Amino acid sequence: MIPIDPTPTPQSPIRSSPFFDYTDLFFFLALCVPSLLIAALLVRGVALLIPTPTPAKLLLIQTVWYFLSFGSVAALFRIRYQQSFWRALGWRPVSFSAAAGAIFAGPLLTLSVGLLGSALHTPDIELPFEDMLSARGTLVLLGVLVVILGPVAEELAFRGFLMPLLIRSIGVVGGIVLTGFIFGSIHGYEYQWSWQYMLLISLVGCVFGWVKCKTQSTVAAALMHCTFNLTQFAALLLRSRTL
Repeated sequence: MIPIDPTPTPQSPIRSSPFFDYTDLFFFLALCVPSLLIAALLVRGVALLIPTPTPAKLLLIQTVWYFLSFGSVAALFRIRYQQSFWRALGWRPVSFSAAAGAIFAGPLLTLSVGLLGSALHTPDIELPFEDMLSARGTLVLLGVLVVILGPVAEELAFRGFLMPLLIRSIGVVGGIVLTGFIFGSIHGYEYQWSWQYMLLISLVGCVFGWVKCKTQSTVAAALMHCTFNLTQFAALLLRSRTL
């Protein structure tokens, strides 16, 4: 006979994936507005001591806003769940081939979006930050924000935070598509709410979401997003003859 242990070893509870929920998402969204106000006050306060051009102040406000917003989420995950912020939002290492593929796919995606945009007859719209391209003093800060900080922050928020919740609720395809649609809608104000641009950005968001699911890492999506923005940023610089 096989002996039966009358006192089985207790097993640690298995966390669902993701471990956070919509309450945490609403907490993050609720803190975005006060974080933006605090960032504006901090930058304006520093500008009183150190003269700062208006374009630079706007870029610094957005940068500080990112750190305050995601810092609150990091504190929430640590206090409520005893979990790491980066791992919680899928910031996991990827293989060299996956990283290289994501990096080179960014420019290809930019080219594909450009061709599709031509087919959709997208209107010629001046982006809000194009006026900053002529200010060489803020060009480096703008490049860091557009090419690095912005893509990383957006991928953490959309593909790292929002998409896993939606996938758990409505499935993989639905989660990717809905996250992409929200991603495109959020960027609508930059393009004067042109449906063509919103559609294109939504499709780009879906591609980023597919990369995140394929690699199980937000890093790959962020790398692709960075090179996608880098290609667009370089094209804008060439067009404005600031290089």
